[in-house]
Amino acid sequence: MSEKGKQKILLIFPFAVLAAGMILTQAFFLHTYRQIAFEHTSALCEVILTNSPKAEPQLLAALKDYHSLTEEELRGNDYLGRYGYRADDFCHDFPPDTMVFPILSFLAAACAFALGILLSRRKNRKRIAGLTGYLEQVNIGAGGTLIQTQEDEYSYLQDEIYKTVTALYQTREAAVAAKKNFAENLANIAHQLKTPITASSLSLQLLKKERPGAYANQIGRQLERLSCLEESLLTLSRIDAGTLLLKREKVDLYTVLNLAADNLDGLLRKNHISVDIPENGCVEFLGDLEWTMEALINLIKNCMEHSKPGGVVHCGYLGNPLYAEIRVWDEGAGFDTEDLPHLFERFYRGRRAAFDGIGIGLALARSIIELQNGTITARNLQNGGACFEIRMYRH
Repeated sequence: MSEKGKQKILLIFPFAVLAAGMILTQAFFLHTYRQIAFEHTSALCEVILTNSPKAEPQLLAALKDYHSLTEEELRGNDYLGRYGYRADDFCHDFPPDTMVFPILSFLAAACAFALGILLSRRKNRKRIAGLTGYLEQVNIGAGGTLIQTQEDEYSYLQDEIYKTVTALYQTREAAVAAKKNFAENLANIAHQLKTPITASSLSLQLLKKERPGAYANQIGRQLERLSCLEESLLTLSRIDAGTLLLKREKVDLYTVLNLAADNLDGLLRKNHISVDIPENGCVEFLGDLEWTMEALINLIKNCMEHSKPGGVVHCGYLGNPLYAEIRVWDEGAGFDTEDLPHLFERFYRGRRAAFDGIGIGLALARSIIELQNGTITARNLQNGGACFEIRMYRH
């Protein structure tokens, strides 16, 4: 017999035993009822004939008429009630053995049924635990092969789980390969940009010596943009390829905010913008100081570009057992509603983006923060102005 057939038998067995027990119990009760009825009727006839021996023909004729009665005619008969007799007056000292065997039969059937259900549930729990353990291994990246050891009601589910996991592995491998290829292409583009940028910068220096003027300055600004683009593309390619190594050391929020503002000091002075960073005690998180500063530079710069001359970019921070929070906000017009869902997308430039922006700063900031177990969101303040919120989780 096949394994699948055995499993079906094991599944049906408890119900078969219960049904057999119920049938056997009913047979015991029926046999007991007939035996008691026969004994009592026989005893009644014996008493009648003992008292009236000549009544034997009439008694036998009466028994014959009794046998001809239907169940409907017998049911509800209360003839003796007119003489003051009740059902409780009969069948005294009911023999215990008439109930013991039916009850034992029913209990045996019930125990067999319960045992069968228990074994079936234990087997089901074991199979479910095996499938759950396999999925847990997949979730933590351990993987492995799901070996088919038996044919049962979970076999089809097991096959589908294995097919789905295999398909997901193939999809993940394809996605990783595509991401790696994209990172390599991005790095190649950045490296290809470096050569013409360097050559153009040398030519610009010669041009400034021979014919200085506004055009040379304009070319210089565009070359600076290209240099920033090249550096950003290289950083993004390292992030995508997983080769950007970040430190895990204690970073003080007040210190990193001041370092970011100091790096933008010349640009802030040029645009007549100030940065307000009130000290709020020592709040730290585990991360990389340099790269966190790079992310904050992009955020402060974005707020600066949307502030009016004489405006202030505000920075605040706080800490709790779950995370350290940094807030950077300005007093400008805020984000356009249509731009909010796309602010952190690469190369996305909003309606109010700076003229010389390239749409990488916010995307780069998000990538750096997420690599350090953090999140970043953007929203508009009720009183006006754009606000960035960073949460660096401790666990």
